[in-house]
Amino acid sequence: MAKWKIDPDHAVGEFTIHHMMVTPVHGQFNSVSGSVVFDPADPGNGSVEVEIDVAGLHTGVERRDNHLKSSDFFDVDNFPKMYFRSTRIDVVALHSCRVTGDLTIHGVTLPATFEVRFLGPSSFYDDELKRRYTTFGFRATATINREDFGMRWNVEIENGGSMVGRYVDIVFNAEVDLEG
Repeated sequence: MAKWKIDPDHAVGEFTIHHMMVTPVHGQFNSVSGSVVFDPADPGNGSVEVEIDVAGLHTGVERRDNHLKSSDFFDVDNFPKMYFRSTRIDVVALHSCRVTGDLTIHGVTLPATFEVRFLGPSSFYDDELKRRYTTFGFRATATINREDFGMRWNVEIENGGSMVGRYVDIVFNAEVDLEG
């Protein structure tokens, strides 16, 4: 079975959460690494490992980024990384699968399931390095409850709602390159 490395130049973890119950706020993590072990002819028989550097969080607003990195949310000083390690892969269609595994955020590990769509493969020859590259792309999506991971900070607002939404939509886009 082939081992594929996540290309850090072509991988990003994105999230969306509601602010004051009305406005979706988007952010991303740009420092992503990991590997995928799979056979394109049998994608259900493989594994996925992803590591994200939480300090790479970026929403476009420095004040918000600093608050998200603080002990109110990710607590990057004590929990600098997030991890996902698959425990099961179920093929659901020709180019998609459901990947279940252990997601660790803020020091809490819980089961999570991502809907994954395969994009690719693609190949190219690098004239400078004199090497052929084979690449697959993946797009994985999930929704989690941030409070389940110990991130409970919030403020009640006048309409009876809360400042920060409970549910977070996650999108992970990555290219993986065949090792070797």
